[in-house]
Amino acid sequence: MKKTVILLMAAIFSLSIYSCRETTQEKTEEAAEAIGEDIEAGAKEAGEKIKKGAEKVEQEIDEEIHETDDVNGEEATDDAA
Repeated sequence: MKKTVILLMAAIFSLSIYSCRETTQEKTEEAAEAIGEDIEAGAKEAGEKIKKGAEKVEQEIDEEIHETDDVNGEEATDDAA
């Protein structure tokens, strides 16, 4: 009887450890996916900012080439943005 109780307790303990391991693994996978999504969103945002900056530089160069950024001896106000 005592051996049966001990074996039963060992079996329950083993199952509980196995269940915890699966839950931990699932949470780790979910966290990894969330990190991947965050990285993707950050890269997209950085790409958009780089694109806007490049467009701004292109506009400034074009204004310098065509001398359209100087109005009445003062720079145009579009540079403030």
